[in-house]
Amino acid sequence: MRVGGVFLDWSLQLQTDGTPAKQDASGEACVGRLSAYFRAVQYPSTSIKPNFHCRLHRRMHPYVAVPATAALVWRAYSRKSLTPAGIVVAALTAIVHALHPWSVFFALLVVFFLAGTSVTKVKHDVKVSLTLSSSGSSGGEGPRTHIQVLANSLVASVLILWHYRQLLARDKSGDASQGCWPYGDDLLVVGIVSNYAAVAADTFSSELGILSKSRPHLLTSWNFRQVPPGTNGGITLWGTMAGFLGASSIALTSVLLLPFCPVALTPKTGKLLGDHQRGLEGGSGWGMREKVAWVLAVTIWGGMGSLVDSALGGWLQASVIDSKTGKVIEGNGGAKVPLAASHIKKDGGGGGRQIETGAGLLDNNAVNILMATMMSLGGIVLAGRLWNVPLNSILQ
Repeated sequence: MRVGGVFLDWSLQLQTDGTPAKQDASGEACVGRLSAYFRAVQYPSTSIKPNFHCRLHRRMHPYVAVPATAALVWRAYSRKSLTPAGIVVAALTAIVHALHPWSVFFALLVVFFLAGTSVTKVKHDVKVSLTLSSSGSSGGEGPRTHIQVLANSLVASVLILWHYRQLLARDKSGDASQGCWPYGDDLLVVGIVSNYAAVAADTFSSELGILSKSRPHLLTSWNFRQVPPGTNGGITLWGTMAGFLGASSIALTSVLLLPFCPVALTPKTGKLLGDHQRGLEGGSGWGMREKVAWVLAVTIWGGMGSLVDSALGGWLQASVIDSKTGKVIEGNGGAKVPLAASHIKKDGGGGGRQIETGAGLLDNNAVNILMATMMSLGGIVLAGRLWNVPLNSILQ
């Protein structure tokens, strides 16, 4: 049975013969709007008239979103994590996420930003010595640009706005905040979470993997040859593990804040009330097993995103090496590295530049948004196949 779009609070009132039942604040009693079919089957007698009142929980309130967005902007400005244009785009992205009535998507953005900027600062002094900037100076990640912000969040922002439109269309009252997420439904939610799991995995893998004591191996080479640290397509065991750690941070955040439709029990009889089956048993309720499976699936899928990004980077993005030092040269703001000597500072110490690997068709930002798109859409397709949900449901 489909539980149709009611965003749950942790409360339930059940009236039997006009007498309100005792409320259960545990979250396992509120199951949402019952269909006419369920009422007819479960309550054939007119003397028993269930009346469910589910109030809002985990809603994105303005008094939370506004100061949180302001705090993120101030943090990015004070720590120079983003360029001025990057701060503006990041603020607009946060507003888009805050428009959605579910707080989970705004939280995913916050967790990704805070975790991503944190791992960027890990042993920054060591990182700058491992690569070179395209200007010829020391490498290391500088302030992220507006293009880099969009590369990580644009796909999710589009899906969030589309999902918000769907919620509004489902609820004639216009209050899209009242809807829980049934198991095996709403594929757009899978796409949004997949986006952040993948980009978080890629960020963790890139920023922590470069610190590995072992040299990276080129994923796209036939012999898995060793390459310099920072090479596009180069992977290490440490970096791969870091990627799955990043994906798990998104998976855990989502499982804590997503409005899962619960499998509910009546406190008196213990009989199942509402959706009578768990998701893995063919129902629409999310029990502990379903949530554990969700965390594992998001972590694995997101971690695979870092490997997909490495493969795309190894094939489509040129890795340029400084001939004198043998270090990888990074493009400013994720842009392509120019090969002309006129772009090198005289004090940079570099000689000629040569392409180590990659076709040079895309820059780092294009690779990132391509990966995010593939993992988001791939997550939607995979979930649709597993749940037997038609893909055209995302257009309805």
